[in-house]
Amino acid sequence: MDITTLLAQRLRTLRDARGLSLEALAERSGVSRSNISLIERGESSPTAAVLDKLASGLGVTLSSLFEREAADDEAASPVARVAQQPVWTDPASGYVRRSVSPGVPSPLQLVDVVFPAGQRVAYDNAPRGMEIHQQIWMIEGAMEITVGGTAWRLEAGDCLAHTLGSPIVYRNPARQAARYLVALATSGPFFNKRPA
Repeated sequence: MDITTLLAQRLRTLRDARGLSLEALAERSGVSRSNISLIERGESSPTAAVLDKLASGLGVTLSSLFEREAADDEAASPVARVAQQPVWTDPASGYVRRSVSPGVPSPLQLVDVVFPAGQRVAYDNAPRGMEIHQQIWMIEGAMEITVGGTAWRLEAGDCLAHTLGSPIVYRNPARQAARYLVALATSGPFFNKRPA
């Protein structure tokens, strides 16, 4: 299944599971009803910022939008083979995200990101009804990451920990691509459940 089809199906599944109409999700997310409809039909390539707004409106992590669901007659494998890991490219910035985590229930999600030189992505990061902890570990290159008005420059080997809920801006100020690993974990009443 290609990534556009995966996003379309996953968005519709999550919206239906919450009993939300297109209008209700549009109101909660700030994304227009027509844009949501186009995404759900696989006729639009949403940007990272739009996907983050939709995830916030659904009360899930951005990574949850890329999860593959096991068919009714199969259990999710505890191994996520690299060839089967969903890979998505943001049409606005060109950043590439690979969902590394297997599809088994877990409070932890891993994402491998390659971020192009000179690019910037900003997320509103509205609260999602659960506490989400995030750590960003730089593998190659450098990134400037601003969380709620506080900026950090990360170089290879550095790791930044924070919770989601404040605006966050990712910027690669260098002349080469950066690569980093994002680890997300939920806590509170959802700690032992994978974000839906």
